[in-house]
Amino acid sequence: MTDFTLDDLAALVADRAQAPVDQSYTAKLLSGGPAKPAKKLGEEAVEAAIAAVQGDRAGLVSEAADVLYHLVVLLRAGGVGIDEVMQELARRTAQSGLAEKAARRHT
Repeated sequence: MTDFTLDDLAALVADRAQAPVDQSYTAKLLSGGPAKPAKKLGEEAVEAAIAAVQGDRAGLVSEAADVLYHLVVLLRAGGVGIDEVMQELARRTAQSGLAEKAARRHT
């Protein structure tokens, strides 16, 4: 088990976002607005899904890390903090997943 958290990842992304574009992949992704990190997130999500379907455990671990990284970059591009996402997850866990999903359809 590692002590590295999503908050740590968000802090790292925030730090690297301040670097010059020619020195930071994160800064380069963010320089294009939300479209660049959104595209990369989609690509990585597909690769993670493929790894899962193929039973490629190591590939899934690697691609899942890419998904989380690119999601955090996209959240930053959209001005959304990890804490906001975690609050939403906490709100949703107050009820069953099926009840929560049904409630979203009616709002």
